[in-house]
Amino acid sequence: MMESGLLLNITICFAITLSSFAFAWVLARSEPEHGEKSKPALWALVIFWTLVGFTYLPTTIRMIAAYTQNYGLDLLMYNLAAIPFAFVSVPLVYFIIYVIVGDKKVSGYVSFVFMIFGAAYLTFLYSNGVNSTVTEWASLFSVNSDIAINIYLMGLFIVPTAMILGLLLIILLQRVPKRLRYRTTLPLVAISFVFDFMLTDMITNIDIMQVFARLFVLIGTVQAFLAYFPPLTLQEKLGIQEYQYDFYEEDDETESDNHIGDDSDV
Repeated sequence: MMESGLLLNITICFAITLSSFAFAWVLARSEPEHGEKSKPALWALVIFWTLVGFTYLPTTIRMIAAYTQNYGLDLLMYNLAAIPFAFVSVPLVYFIIYVIVGDKKVSGYVSFVFMIFGAAYLTFLYSNGVNSTVTEWASLFSVNSDIAINIYLMGLFIVPTAMILGLLLIILLQRVPKRLRYRTTLPLVAISFVFDFMLTDMITNIDIMQVFARLFVLIGTVQAFLAYFPPLTLQEKLGIQEYQYDFYEEDDETESDNHIGDDSDV
């Protein structure tokens, strides 16, 4: 039973790693299709999904280490995965601020604050250490520093989540084309899904909850991919067939005063 549970955990982590890197690569390759104004937001998303991948690559290795009872490697990979995890909110905040205000400098300054929060989280995490437990389903680590947990919850989780909800509310209250609303709202929901369950994954002390959290991270990644690159049948059903090819050129030509309408087409 221990083998099957950890093997399932390994498979899910590996699937998240592959799908996140693949999505980041596909987004990066789509750069020529984007207008100049939307490229900063695009690259913020590329970095976000790359950090998700780099979080779950060492996590996959540490699950394998737990499976083979190599607990030293398990701890090493946990500490390594904590680095991209601590900074995953930075590109997310940059994306949200840039979509709202359209200013790269302001977005950079605000995201730098979250980079400081991430560095503080790592400092308290590494200085206080963690406790580990390996079960039949998962390898669990509990953080010994309450300050580190509070920094992440208050500074790196609650604020970005509130930003996502605020941006969603702004979009829903505006009159925007269906294809633009689909392309903006669904990715934000998927990102929130991934972001929330990544935190659950990292702080839970319940093995089954860890497995389900990682499963939902995988579902959120797939959801984000479908939001950006929906299959033809879904495009026809939602009436958004046109946006994939000429959407960006249209937006550059019909630029309005509302920045969200211009740059949320990422």
